[in-house]
Amino acid sequence: MTATARLDLRLSARDRQRIDRAASLAGLPLATFVRIAVLREADRTVAAESAVALSPAESKRFLAALAKPFVPNAALRRALKKGEDLGV
Repeated sequence: MTATARLDLRLSARDRQRIDRAASLAGLPLATFVRIAVLREADRTVAAESAVALSPAESKRFLAALAKPFVPNAALRRALKKGEDLGV
């Protein structure tokens, strides 16, 4: 990995000691430990915001809507026509 970006942050002495200890226990350099922990939390946060949970009733309605043939409304038909006219 070639690192090109930098992230600086201020910590209390107590927080720094906690992180140093955890990195040591994990057998990792401090920067590696922090990068792994931050990326893990970033992935968890993004996944939590990206997932949609449906109730059983909502799930049935969603699947029923998917099973219906799609019929574009007038606005979509106009947009599609405009796209064709533009060569898109």
